[in-house]
Amino acid sequence: MRIAMFTNTYLPHVGGVARSVSALSDDLRALGHEVTVVAPTFPGNGEVLEIVDNVVRVPAVQNFNGSDFSVRLPVPVVLNKVLDELQLELVHSHHPFLLGDTAVRVARRYDVPLLFTHHTRYEKYTHYVSSESSRMQEFAANLATEYANLCDSAIAPSDSIAELIRARGVTVPVEVVATGVDTAAFAQHDRQAIPREFDFPAQAPVIGHVGRLAPEKNLDFLAASVTRVLRQRPDSRFIVAGEGPAQQPMEEAFDRAGVADRVFFLGNCSGQRLIDVFAAMDCFVFASRTETQGMVLTEAMAAGAPVVALDAPGAREVVDDSNGQLVDNAADSSAFAAAVIAVLGRDDLEAGIKATAARYSRDRIAREMAAIYQRCINEHETVTEEPERFDALLARIKSEWELASQKASAAVQTWSES
Repeated sequence: MRIAMFTNTYLPHVGGVARSVSALSDDLRALGHEVTVVAPTFPGNGEVLEIVDNVVRVPAVQNFNGSDFSVRLPVPVVLNKVLDELQLELVHSHHPFLLGDTAVRVARRYDVPLLFTHHTRYEKYTHYVSSESSRMQEFAANLATEYANLCDSAIAPSDSIAELIRARGVTVPVEVVATGVDTAAFAQHDRQAIPREFDFPAQAPVIGHVGRLAPEKNLDFLAASVTRVLRQRPDSRFIVAGEGPAQQPMEEAFDRAGVADRVFFLGNCSGQRLIDVFAAMDCFVFASRTETQGMVLTEAMAAGAPVVALDAPGAREVVDDSNGQLVDNAADSSAFAAAVIAVLGRDDLEAGIKATAARYSRDRIAREMAAIYQRCINEHETVTEEPERFDALLARIKSEWELASQKASAAVQTWSES
């Protein structure tokens, strides 16, 4: 199959969606499919609107409004010339806006199926766009729903998200496909690399977290919970891989609590270092309530670490008593800390951790997605009424964007004139 993927965030950004798109495209190519990714440009990525390593880069404003995301600038018509040569059979969109609107137009231009993966609970990220958060939350949820219904099929990364988007009004077929994990790569780790680097005491329990350090990740709660663990287990250490605006508040919280000397912020990690970071953990901790899937949870398990997480979408599909502990969503930091200490004391989790990781192997996930692609190609029917419907949706997006995102307009204008 010849596939084009459209995403607003991609490597070298190290967030979950970027890594998910990269992994899936690589794994589909390994199965013999032709995959081209259309993504924002980053410095050093090569020429804009040329295919370099199966990626077409389009102009964008980076790190919009303090976030880790990009705002696409209008794409020249020349993109069609690049795509014409690909003879596409299917378009897979990973966002409902920005490059997502381009994905719809491309799918209609070539009369091929369009799929949309609902990676993100977009209503949980509206603080990056506008202070009118309650209004924007409703709009963001409705936008994703309407966008999904323009597609042949929607992909949900977990059962929880499939149930959520159906309840919101998604009427097209919804398939559940998680992001795969390279279980073979995560098995090749050095469990002592991080403890050696920071001279941890022998046998010191290592608690860890990996992810973007952003307000929507509930990191104030996580910091409070970990503080309790560090106080109750003076021999323990806490490592954090990731960067973002929440890092400073976390550092200040640990400093006030008097445990900062046992907390280590490692910055963004990737490749073998990321694998070794996961492998160093005796317990991976996760408190986010905004996820659509448990990608970092399965990565932690692929490296052999048990998990303690709040009972929320994404986590509840992955974590159970066989591989860690799921904590009530309404629990306080004391209950979360107690769960961490309990898991640190268990030695019966290895089999459950391995079994869970195996369910999410990248090869298995890629084959599931390829089967869905083929079914959509076989069942695709030409859409005739979509131009007006899609133009109406774009008009709504434009109206809301102008009202609630003056900062984005100013950023685009400044970038365009520089």
